[in-house]
Amino acid sequence: MSTAKQVKTWFQIHKWTSLICTAFLLMLCLTGLPLIFTEEIERLEGKPPLAPAMPAGTPSVPLERLAETVRQKFPKNVIRFVYWDEHEPNTTTFTLSDSMTAPADNYKLVIFDNRTARVLEVPKLQEGFMYVMLQLHINMFMGLKGELFLGLMGLLFVVAIVSGLMLYSPIMRRFNFGMVRTEKSTRLKWLDLHNLLGVVTVVWATVVGFTGVVNTLAEVVQGLWQQGQLAEMVAPYKDAAPLEGKLSPLDQALKVAQQAAPDMEPSFVAYPGTLYSSQHHYAVFMKGSTPLTERLAKPALIDAKTGKLTDMRSMPWYVNAVFLSQPLHFGDYGGLPLKIIWAIFDIITIVVLISGLYLWFARNKATKAQMARMEKTKTAKTSQQLEETEILTLNAQEGDYRD
Repeated sequence: MSTAKQVKTWFQIHKWTSLICTAFLLMLCLTGLPLIFTEEIERLEGKPPLAPAMPAGTPSVPLERLAETVRQKFPKNVIRFVYWDEHEPNTTTFTLSDSMTAPADNYKLVIFDNRTARVLEVPKLQEGFMYVMLQLHINMFMGLKGELFLGLMGLLFVVAIVSGLMLYSPIMRRFNFGMVRTEKSTRLKWLDLHNLLGVVTVVWATVVGFTGVVNTLAEVVQGLWQQGQLAEMVAPYKDAAPLEGKLSPLDQALKVAQQAAPDMEPSFVAYPGTLYSSQHHYAVFMKGSTPLTERLAKPALIDAKTGKLTDMRSMPWYVNAVFLSQPLHFGDYGGLPLKIIWAIFDIITIVVLISGLYLWFARNKATKAQMARMEKTKTAKTSQQLEETEILTLNAQEGDYRD
């Protein structure tokens, strides 16, 4: 059984980890709620499918033709990436920047109908409600520092969950699971609700909290991969002369990658000179074709001059951990039913966080009132003894944690 000293330790851990991270966790829960339903919100706003309906079997135009159209329409920009959106079939998206060395946030998208080579949209990315929600959720508009800070808050959240379980488990040895003492004080009723809802959502909250921490390390993981595996893959080209003249067709690079991984399909292509390739390669990232493997990528490096495959490897485990954490965090891998479940748990977690704040303020108020009474009666207690008395009183209210 838990001793009074153990209870006090877990109580202090739970109190301070919760207090430090609660405001940020509330922000993440509130901004994450609309992000779960990004596609549904876009449909409610009346955004139609980008690519119009055409007869089945309408062939796609060569990728190199789309790339040439991009160069003609946007001569001041360079192509960095090409990718395909699984939610927008029959489209191909090009990512453009002012230069290959421009910052990561210097980009714009050009979306093509890959059957007609017609530009469907050049979306305005850095505006609107969903953009603000996404940036707040990812890094609070603070870049990598913001991501790492939110990762720290996520770690504190996981510690708060564990310490909360350690405090709640002794209650279950004396009371029935799910008890809510409505006949007692308001504070005690909310304490029981806080504990109950926290236990009900503990698995979901732990998974979302931990995967959120992993996601905040995405840029760090990217750097490790670039300095590790990618550097090994492009090492034979370390002393090669810079590329000159026309590159091999993009379609050829895609064909070679598909031949090397016939059970996979292309996810995106990185042009030579980007962070995901080298100065001499197209990097074609292939993905699995099943729900389990579609989040995992396998890069194929294609010599941009000869069009030949030079290397193809599976990603390291730490990169795959980031890929797999993303759908688990946002709950977007199981369609609308799973999104609704994620939203319900998100709302419950918001209630847990707000009730935790209420309990802290209520307890603080009660502690001050008790100190005032003890001062009035001139009871000789040190502040440390008072703290221990308060905690043991609280423990007794919550269900006798003592031996």
